[in-house]
Amino acid sequence: MSKNVIITGTSRGIGFELVKLFANAGHNVLALSRNAKPVQELSHSNITAFSCDLCADDDYIKVVDYISKEWDRVDILINNAGMLLNKPFAETTMSDFENVYKTNVYGVSEMTRVVLPFMKEDSHVVTISSMGGIQGSMKFPGLAAYSSSKGAVITLTELLAEEYKETGPQFNVLAIGAVQTEMLKEAFPDYQAPTTALEMATYIMDFALTGNNYYNGKVLQVSNSTP
Repeated sequence: MSKNVIITGTSRGIGFELVKLFANAGHNVLALSRNAKPVQELSHSNITAFSCDLCADDDYIKVVDYISKEWDRVDILINNAGMLLNKPFAETTMSDFENVYKTNVYGVSEMTRVVLPFMKEDSHVVTISSMGGIQGSMKFPGLAAYSSSKGAVITLTELLAEEYKETGPQFNVLAIGAVQTEMLKEAFPDYQAPTTALEMATYIMDFALTGNNYYNGKVLQVSNSTP
């Protein structure tokens, strides 16, 4: 049975691959990104894409309007959009922190909040976090804003799973390790990640479709590197 799937951060990398995978598998996809052009150019009958800035209040209204008019429900929400900042802490201003948190935390919270009324008991909210957000994991200089924001959405997910445990949907987090994406390359030009965007997207799709049968309020570490 085809699902109605919303994915954020779809202009490139993991999000772009996720859109193609879901659509080619017969699911209906609403792809949201500030730059909608790459997905629109796919011209796929199962995909709707329009520009959505997670920091702009009015853009959430567009999402609600679309769901209300075109769909009767939302089965899966994948909060994939993220902003990565690599900057020494001494130079990381309050404004820098605010920009990162607006996308990585507030954007996840608000998108989830506006989509929840359309979700059913067995719907699934999957938020993409990072190994850097895991307490006790290996940390890297320059990622104070980014990794702390990724820790925040892990706790947020635990809280939402508790608050909605009687009615659903289910909420889970995938804390992913390094993946070879444009975002990673911009922040760490010399680093070569062991996993491709398509490989990670394939895992995320499978988890989004079936993971809530086994998990709720959990964070799964998806990384083949140690520590």
